[in-house]
Amino acid sequence: MANNENNNNNRPQGGKPQGTPNGQKPKKSWVMYVVYGIIIVALGGMLLRQDGANGPHKIKWAKLESIIKKQDYTKIVIVNQEFAEIHIKPSAIKDDSTYKDLRGHNLMNQPVAETGYYTYEFVTFESFEKDLEALEEETGQRVELTPERRTSPWRDIIVFFGPLLMLIAFFLIMSRISQKQMGGGGGGIFGVGKSKAKMYDGKTPTNVTFKDVAGLAGAKEEVMEVVDFLKNPKRYTDLGGKIPKGVLLVGPPGTGKTLLAKAVAGEANVPFFSMSGSDFVEMFVGVGASRVRDLFDEAKKKAPCIIFIDEIDAVGRARGHAGLSNANDERENTLNQLLTEMDGFSSGTNVIVLAATNRADVLDKALLRAGRFDRQIYVELPDIEERKGIFDVHMRNLKLNKDESSEGYVDRDFLSKQTPGFSGADIANVCNEAALCAARKGKQLIEKQDFLDAIDRIVGGLEKRTKVLTEQEKRTIAYHESGHASVSWLLRWANPLIKVTIVPRGKALGAAWYLPEERQITTYEQMFDEMTSLMAGRASEEIFFGKISTGALNDIERATKMAQSLVVYYGMSPELGNISFYDASGQNDYGFTKPFSEKTAEIIDKEVKRIVEEAYARAKSIILGHRAQMDELAGQLYEKEVLFREDLERIYGPREADLEKQKEEEKLRLTSEASDKSDNTDTPVSSDNQIQDKHENLLD
Repeated sequence: MANNENNNNNRPQGGKPQGTPNGQKPKKSWVMYVVYGIIIVALGGMLLRQDGANGPHKIKWAKLESIIKKQDYTKIVIVNQEFAEIHIKPSAIKDDSTYKDLRGHNLMNQPVAETGYYTYEFVTFESFEKDLEALEEETGQRVELTPERRTSPWRDIIVFFGPLLMLIAFFLIMSRISQKQMGGGGGGIFGVGKSKAKMYDGKTPTNVTFKDVAGLAGAKEEVMEVVDFLKNPKRYTDLGGKIPKGVLLVGPPGTGKTLLAKAVAGEANVPFFSMSGSDFVEMFVGVGASRVRDLFDEAKKKAPCIIFIDEIDAVGRARGHAGLSNANDERENTLNQLLTEMDGFSSGTNVIVLAATNRADVLDKALLRAGRFDRQIYVELPDIEERKGIFDVHMRNLKLNKDESSEGYVDRDFLSKQTPGFSGADIANVCNEAALCAARKGKQLIEKQDFLDAIDRIVGGLEKRTKVLTEQEKRTIAYHESGHASVSWLLRWANPLIKVTIVPRGKALGAAWYLPEERQITTYEQMFDEMTSLMAGRASEEIFFGKISTGALNDIERATKMAQSLVVYYGMSPELGNISFYDASGQNDYGFTKPFSEKTAEIIDKEVKRIVEEAYARAKSIILGHRAQMDELAGQLYEKEVLFREDLERIYGPREADLEKQKEEEKLRLTSEASDKSDNTDTPVSSDNQIQDKHENLLD
């Protein structure tokens, strides 16, 4: 699958709120937050203010003592036994400069006498009384104190409503935090059970159509039929047909399942709800089931419509396999609600559930039954023709070398042959890496070599020419990789070599690139040839250096897994016979039990060891039979660091598989010519023996 990824920045953000352009929520201005802050500060000042005590005219005991001695006060008021107000005589304020700070000013800025007072804050009222008593004894005057009880309405309000306001503020803050942690869903903590699905409709284009989906004609046809049903339901209902309730897209990662769903959203012209299976999973109990209910309620209101659930295995795993705890109870409750909603649709709702997964084997059987997911569409890796179409899609906006006479001409047929097993996502990555490689080299056009470098980088990793290797290590790697290249070249069913190098890439110190044949079924001989070529690296080290190294770890791991597959899964062991222990249902993920006895396990171990050792012995035998050519190949690889198919053909000659392929093609051509000649003339047709003689002459 492929996609023209030019407008990723224009992805819709869901349904449009009323009164807002382009479905965007209005942003709150920062000025409003400043205003809120000022109001809160002002209110706090008013609430906490204490009349008089916080006034500007505070005095100390020395000045109070002077006022009392001069009898310049009219009265002394004790407020709440917290502080004292000393009211000064107007005449004293006017005549005595000591009290000029209590004077006011008229319009002519001339001082005028005003009634004013000072405040004196004491530690405790008892200590203040003792000080006054001592002063009275000294002066012989009696000081009259006027007690007064004052209450502040603001203080009463904050005492009464303060705890409640603090609780509300705390609740709002926690609601905002939880809203952010849950992806910004509307309603804060009250909206935790709301669906997080994004809605697409005809007014929110996705910029992806079926024209952007290359290959997979069968999958597209089935998906397009679903879209057509929603657009023209009468065409099907007139014949008694009913709308399918669910369509499940199954396939390896990167094959374009989500891209197909995007194309459906772009083509359907009906509301399209999109969300991931993990969006149903939440830390709160009951949230998943609530979101499922809310999603389907919204879908019913918008019917006809499509619901797309990506990675549905996050919520749809088989029930009853939670291990030793009940940790999956919440996920199972969510799955139960999903099953209920899907099976609860009536035939006239026109709501289709479209889901995607690459782990259909772990899904619950109740989810896969007819009536829920009526159709399962398998989205496989693209073949050579589909890869060509995918390259066409991703090369639309690339500046390519289109001069067929030049060496840098970008041939889509060639690239599609060089990328067997690549998914649509891999091919998109190849095209992007090729553009980056060309830009890195300062080129104006992307050339063939840029694509080859991109493929090498994706498959093998980044080239590391700066990695320091000793001469002995470099020579060992050269013979190791030459062993792989030679044995794979000489075996009939091994993958043909494209390139071999001893330049470190990624974690590998050397690498060989092959062009695997695209097969639908594989025989024992083909797998055994592959295992032999894998073991050839270590066999070469042992033959030429008399010792082995850790460099063959990946080769041995792959060979061992292939041998295990032959014995355990494919029933290709003569000791066990036609028995397979493969669990296609995926129900035994935890591996607490084995499907075979201990005695059978011992037989499996012996058979795996036997097959691997036979492959190793066969690799050594082939290398010993071509030791001179191996020395020549390893020497050239040590000097040049990179060798290609032509170098091996010059040393070993044409591959047996290539000769047999040419023989078959020539036989078909001669047979076709003989058939045409027999139809047009009465000349006797050459016999099969004569055709065979021509083949043998051709091979000689």
